[in-house]
Amino acid sequence: MIVNQKSFYAFKLFLDLILLNAAFLFAAWLAQPAYILYQKPYMFILMIGLNVLWYVSTKVTDFYNNLNPRSFFFRSSIIFKNALIQIMAAIFFIFAAKENLYTRNFIAFYFLMLVVFIFLRVLLFDIIQLSFYRTGKYVKNIIVIGANSIGEEFVQLLELNPHLGYKFIGFVDEQLHESNKRIICSFDKLNLFLEKENVDEAVITVTDIESSKLNEIINVCNKNALRVHIIPDYFQFLSKRFALNNIGGFPIITIRDEPLAEFQWRLIKRVFDICFTLVISVVILSWLVPLVAIIIKLTSRGPVFFIQERIGLKNEKFRCIKFRSMYVDNKFRNDAFTPTTKDDPRVTKFGRFLRRTNLDEIPQFWNVIKGEMSIVGPRPHSVAFNREYLKYFEAIKLRHLVKPGLTGWAQIHGLRGDVEDESENRRRTIERIKHDIWYIENWSLWLDVQIILITIWQMITANTKGH
Repeated sequence: MIVNQKSFYAFKLFLDLILLNAAFLFAAWLAQPAYILYQKPYMFILMIGLNVLWYVSTKVTDFYNNLNPRSFFFRSSIIFKNALIQIMAAIFFIFAAKENLYTRNFIAFYFLMLVVFIFLRVLLFDIIQLSFYRTGKYVKNIIVIGANSIGEEFVQLLELNPHLGYKFIGFVDEQLHESNKRIICSFDKLNLFLEKENVDEAVITVTDIESSKLNEIINVCNKNALRVHIIPDYFQFLSKRFALNNIGGFPIITIRDEPLAEFQWRLIKRVFDICFTLVISVVILSWLVPLVAIIIKLTSRGPVFFIQERIGLKNEKFRCIKFRSMYVDNKFRNDAFTPTTKDDPRVTKFGRFLRRTNLDEIPQFWNVIKGEMSIVGPRPHSVAFNREYLKYFEAIKLRHLVKPGLTGWAQIHGLRGDVEDESENRRRTIERIKHDIWYIENWSLWLDVQIILITIWQMITANTKGH
């Protein structure tokens, strides 16, 4: 329920911290005799630290948010991620403390029991909560004021998610409609209806209404002791990720909430980019780059690398480097919108392989080191392509709120490159940019890792489309 979220959060957090400490103690007792634990007081410092870390990590992963519908698999993955964070912290602490008794067995027992305990708590909590709601206990009766598309979608959400604890009574609209049997009364009859019926909460979804009429509706709800919620009509905008802040008593709604707008997340992403690039450089690039360079020189005339101006962070241009995959001729230009199509005669035979496997993008690790690109992000457009895409999507500059990437959310969904059909190319471009904006609004380090793993798999299976 909307009004009980803080209580639910505190209760579930309290239970989970008890389970976390139980898992810690049981793991310690299984790993070594109990008296040894009491001879090592610094292990209790670790236990306190793990409690604090659980509070922080579950905040970051939004583990206790019960208002957003989530699949069982998704919630299980969050439990697993938080448990992994616990294990990584415990390993670091044990290594730093040079502990030689509470090592592998303790870590394994703690991880296993923590995952099992939290998983069983979540499962049991869901079963108890749903059993209460199905019998009618603690269920709140709710009406939706405004029988529009937003109202219909919200009611569908409530009906598909009984764990939210609401029973939908009906719509209140400007007037009754025979086509919609779920409209229970008009605005003018709302007070009479509420005096007769048991209603706990109201959600207002109407937008095209005078402020005086809206005030009147809210006053009627207040008079009948209903808790009132308002869904603002911001669905006309591109984003559905809003942030509500309070500045000096003024409620401020931010249309787009971007994790990478925060310095600490940009720093973490940058550190990850550098570490990943260094590992790849030593393990793979040290031999792959010379090998590809030799094959390019042997199979076609021209330079090994192709350098092109592209649009990066904050709309600034940078020199993006790729392996050359085309023949060198007068069609090889930077200032024209000439999409590469399937069986394009400009592409060399080896270039087709490079594009199909995305190996032509490998040199862009140098752009990552220079700080011009990231491992994961929206693919950078050339100046000509960006100018053309602007005709398709006016808000294209939103992509430039973050650094461009070697791979991205759009690319792993098959939205790589252009096609010959103009209408289909327009549709794909719009869809690709929407995927990029979704990534910007929903970024997490774990999402980057997932995108990288999927990209590697697609490269191995050649399940990509070159650009």
